[in-house]
Amino acid sequence: MIDRVRPHLVINERLIFEHSSPGKLGYQLPDLDVPAVEPEEALGPENVRAAIEHFPEVSEVEVVRHYARLSTWNYSLNTGMYPLGSCTMKYNPRVNELVAHIEELAWAHPYQPEPLAQGAMEIMARLEAALAEITGMDAVTLQPAAGAHGELTAILMMRAALAKRGNPRKKILIPDSAHGTNPASAAIAGYAVDNIKSSEAGVLDLGALEQIVTGDVAALMVTNPNTLGVFEENIMQAAGILHAKGALLYMDGANMNALMGIARPGDFGVDALHLNLHKTFSTPHGGGGPGAGPVAVKKELEPFLPLPRLKRSAKRWAYDYKRKHSIGRVRAFYGNFGVMVRALAYILAHGGPGLRKVTLDAVLNANYIRKGLEPYYELPYQSPSMHEVVFSDQRQAQKGVHTGDIAKRLIDYGFHPYTVSFPLIVHGALMIEPTETETKRELDRFIEAMTAIAHEVESDPQMVKTAPHGTGTSRVDEVAAARKPVLRWKPA
Repeated sequence: MIDRVRPHLVINERLIFEHSSPGKLGYQLPDLDVPAVEPEEALGPENVRAAIEHFPEVSEVEVVRHYARLSTWNYSLNTGMYPLGSCTMKYNPRVNELVAHIEELAWAHPYQPEPLAQGAMEIMARLEAALAEITGMDAVTLQPAAGAHGELTAILMMRAALAKRGNPRKKILIPDSAHGTNPASAAIAGYAVDNIKSSEAGVLDLGALEQIVTGDVAALMVTNPNTLGVFEENIMQAAGILHAKGALLYMDGANMNALMGIARPGDFGVDALHLNLHKTFSTPHGGGGPGAGPVAVKKELEPFLPLPRLKRSAKRWAYDYKRKHSIGRVRAFYGNFGVMVRALAYILAHGGPGLRKVTLDAVLNANYIRKGLEPYYELPYQSPSMHEVVFSDQRQAQKGVHTGDIAKRLIDYGFHPYTVSFPLIVHGALMIEPTETETKRELDRFIEAMTAIAHEVESDPQMVKTAPHGTGTSRVDEVAAARKPVLRWKPA
């Protein structure tokens, strides 16, 4: 029987302000053995205030217990799986953290002179070389701070390359199965966006692509595997269509967790792609950062890579700023260095065979979940699944239960919700990606939970529609929360 979150484990913790009583202190100090100096005298009266209005006054034990109790409400990769498709929220090996926290790396200053930064520059150079080999591309920049930033960087380079040919062109083509940031990146780079509908198999429609690629088209931005978890099997033919008409092929590499060690984008015609080090290469992902979105390119685009470039000369590394065709710097300094350290540690710890095994396990786990849940949830596309599988709520919707309801009920079973209502081309989508780091036992627990919820929908749909029930906060009014957010606490 699948465990549910037990009510006695959830404490209805009060706000820290509600623990407050006037005069309480979280510390005590001995009497001074030197003459006292008033704060105003030491700091200047303009820098001193008598009190902080409504600041909580609590004891040390109250502070410690308050935050310890709140921590029990948190969900993390230390407590369970994140089935968030297209986000690759996988366990981060602790050895990567250990390496990233080596004092000389963690405290490296961005203004260090080049002779004192040779170790950091060597790490970046080795990572660039590894990513180029993994992707089958010719050069890599580590500057972009995250995936969407990588997309923008790549499109700007493509624009510069096409302008050098004599015409930057006007449009970018984007399939409806691509990631949502793709159209925004294209628009910011100055392009109009045309959408291409997927075929019934959930992949690029080559006939439609052939017709829509004109002299105005700069590039196609394709996510592969796409957001349906399906590999774009016609990618080489698509590349041929584009190149024959002078356009370029960009690949969103956020789903590289399904390809590395098996297939290299550079080998099937991709001109540029970005990678998410904070997804595929293990850095903890979420909470707004940290991230890194390196861009890998073929030779034609190499002259346009952002400044500066790492360059080996006189037996040491240096930064090369003398690049005539570069699009310029796209980020302060040289990207998020700690993320790079973790990524290189991950790659070296696995090696080539290990990265291949990562992909095989990720695909196996996704298909294991697919087979386990097919009897209970609608599968809108029958194409083989890669690293993630997308179901729909079509069967449950007949009982008035939708994907958001199922996701909230899943919280009661001790799991983080899957990705809800995405991709948009699947109505009521349930996108699930277990990643390679989850065990069979954890996958079975997840399947049992989702199966139990499917049965609840049939026997007691109201139970699911009003979930979650075992959390500190019950279901909130999401519309009101979005339209009328409470951003400041007011004392009673």
